[in-house]
Amino acid sequence: MKIVADNTVPYLKGIAEPIADIKYLNSNEFSPSTIHDADALIVRSIDKCTRELLEGSRVKLITTATIGFDHIDIKYCDEAGITWKNAPGCNAVSVAQYVLSSLIVIGLRRNEPLQGKTIGIIGVGHVGKELEKLCTAYGMRILRNDPPRAEAEGETGFVSLKTIAEEADIISFHTPLTKEGPYATRHLADEDFFNKTCKKPWIVNASRGAVHDTMALIEALKSGKISEAVIDCWENEPAIDRELLSLAAIATPHIAGFSADGKANGTRTCLENIERFFGLHIEKLNEVVPPDPVDPVIDLAEVTEHRIEQAIFRSFDPLVVDKALRDTPERFEWFRANYSHPREFAAYKVKNTTDKERMLLNKLGFR
Repeated sequence: MKIVADNTVPYLKGIAEPIADIKYLNSNEFSPSTIHDADALIVRSIDKCTRELLEGSRVKLITTATIGFDHIDIKYCDEAGITWKNAPGCNAVSVAQYVLSSLIVIGLRRNEPLQGKTIGIIGVGHVGKELEKLCTAYGMRILRNDPPRAEAEGETGFVSLKTIAEEADIISFHTPLTKEGPYATRHLADEDFFNKTCKKPWIVNASRGAVHDTMALIEALKSGKISEAVIDCWENEPAIDRELLSLAAIATPHIAGFSADGKANGTRTCLENIERFFGLHIEKLNEVVPPDPVDPVIDLAEVTEHRIEQAIFRSFDPLVVDKALRDTPERFEWFRANYSHPREFAAYKVKNTTDKERMLLNKLGFR
C-alpha cells in the first residue's frame, strides 16, 4: 500500500510507516506524476485535489487533516469512485479560542469589556458550538444563525441574518464555503449585509476567505459601518488584499485552527480514516499527541489587572502572528507551514486565582 502525504501534516512521520510505503511531498510537488500510484492521499487545505491531479491515478481515498474540504473536487471524486474524508471538529476548540483571544485584544484596546455584548454566531456547527460555550462563560449574549440546522431541528434557538445584522455588537462567521444551493455562503457577508448592520459591529472571519466579499468589507470598514475586523481567512490566499490587511484590527495567516491539539486531532482522524477504509490497524496511532507546553503552569500571583485575559494570552496571543504577517505579508504561506502551534487552554494549569476566577477559567477550559 502506498500513501502520499503533505510533509507539513504534523505528528505523522513514523506513525504509519509500518503498514504503508509513505511519500512526503511539499504542497507544490503534488502532481499527476507524483501521486498516480498512491492508494491514499493525506492532505491539507493548500493541497488542491482536482480532476487534473487525480484523473488516471489509482487513488481510492483522500483524507484531509482539516475541517474544510473545498480544496477537494468532491463532484469529480464521486464520479470517479474516490472516497474523501475531512476531519470535522478537529480544530473547533482552537478556532473558538482564537476568536475569543482576538475579541479580548480589541476589547482591551477600545476599553470595552466583552461582558454584556451581543455576539452573532453565523454557522453553529463544531466551531460555532465551542465559541458559544466560551462567549456564554464570558458573559455575552448569543444570537445563533444556522439555516440548515434550523430547518432540521426547528426554528427555536435560531435567528435570521437580519436579526444578527440589527442586534449584534460582534458577528463571527463559522460556515463552510458553498458556492451554490439554498444555503450558499460565498460572499454571505456582502455589501447588502453590511448595509443592514445597525451597531457598527466587529466582524470576524475564521471560516473561509470567500465567505466575506473583500471589496465590500473594505468599504464597510472605511465608511464606519463596520468598526473592527478580525481576519484569519482571506480571499485569494496567499495573495491577500493589502488594503484589508491595513484596515483589519487583527490579521493572521489562516492559523486560527492551528493549535497543536487541533493538528494532532486532524492527523489522528486521517489515520483513523485509513484504518477503517483499508481494514488496517496502525499500532502507533496513540503516539499522535501534541507536545507539552514549555511552561504548563500560569501563575497569576504577580498579575494585578486583566488577570483572566492575561492567562488567556499566555496560551495564545494573536498579536504576535499579527505583527509578523503585517511585516512580511508575502510570506503568508511560509507562516502557515512554519507556525509554532500553541497548546489549547486545557494544557495549562492556572494558580493563585480567586474562587470566582477559578470558576471562569474552568469554564473556559483551563485546569
